[in-house]
Amino acid sequence: MTNAQGASRPVLAVLGAGTMGHGIAQIAAIAGYDVRLTDVSHEALESAMGRVKAQLDKGVELGKVEPDVRDAALGRLRTTSDAAEAMAGAEIVVEAVPEVMELKQEILAGAAETVEPDTLLATNTSSLSITAIAEAVPGQERVVGMHFFNPVHIMALVEIVRGDRTAPDAVERAREAAERMGKTPIVVSDSPGFASSRLGIALGLEAIRMVEAGVASAEDIDRAMELGYRHPMGPLRLTDLVGLDVRLEIARYLHRELGDRFQPPELLEQMVEEGKLGKKSGRGFYVW
Repeated sequence: MTNAQGASRPVLAVLGAGTMGHGIAQIAAIAGYDVRLTDVSHEALESAMGRVKAQLDKGVELGKVEPDVRDAALGRLRTTSDAAEAMAGAEIVVEAVPEVMELKQEILAGAAETVEPDTLLATNTSSLSITAIAEAVPGQERVVGMHFFNPVHIMALVEIVRGDRTAPDAVERAREAAERMGKTPIVVSDSPGFASSRLGIALGLEAIRMVEAGVASAEDIDRAMELGYRHPMGPLRLTDLVGLDVRLEIARYLHRELGDRFQPPELLEQMVEEGKLGKKSGRGFYVW
């Protein structure tokens, strides 16, 4: 795409306008990409744009974002329910759909048939195998993991995950894109849970078991990690933010892949069954 001065800007398409998708779209637009955000749901797209605008407005209010930066970012971001339109001319496609292997394979396989052969195909999965996702995708060498963290516009880390067939050039392009978006990338090999989810889930599950056993309250367990280990947020509040249902699915996957140390606690299963999903439902280990 060409701007008013005739200079070309790289195009980045985000597939999925949920919690992660809208955040990725926001930081990419700030970084100067022409961003197309797509979703099958018109309501999801409207909600995503509302959240992006609210977050940018808050950034301006707090003095962290200049008004002209906000305005320029919003001018570079547009939404469409037509995935092919969103991906036309894209240098990078980032998939940010729910953590379901078959869905991610279907979405990226469709993307591979639509975009140019050199378009980078990135998946935002937090735990699923990049190698397995890529098996269904033509051109497996360009499939790479780009695991962003929630909230995307605040968290500094991006985990670049190298599948068994991912080309070194794809890893480098993903690293450059993450840095352009103001993030600090780390590169890990394709292993269940990668580095971050594996460690984060282990800590979160043990914290849940402690609540289950009556060792301490959720608040005091979190406070122990925040004050004793300098974690910016305790594992139970973080679980509420991520979503108990999301954490449960990751735990089940790691349990299958890595064994009993990742078996989901009964309390987690019960809370999800009761609809206590954390911040998004208004109640989890905390009341939101």
